[in-house]
Amino acid sequence: MPADPANEVQDRICTAAKARRLALNIPQADLARRAGVPLPTLKRFEQSGEVALATLLRIAGALDALDGFGALFPPAAGSGTPPGRQRARGPAGK
Repeated sequence: MPADPANEVQDRICTAAKARRLALNIPQADLARRAGVPLPTLKRFEQSGEVALATLLRIAGALDALDGFGALFPPAAGSGTPPGRQRARGPAGK
């Protein structure tokens, strides 16, 4: 069975976050406190990658690594859609 690309990205993110924490010499308890998240939540994230998006952003902020999140969803090529609130179109006739 082929690997799930989303799981691979999840694994890379939690591995990179842990590596950054270790490179910065920040103990888990200190990072949890700086990020405002419970220590067990941080430990679960570093082990499995499972965490709420808001928590992930807090951890990234505490590691000074928020910059990359702004580029997660670039506009679709050729969309010509101006920024702002819009609705997706449903199937024709509905």
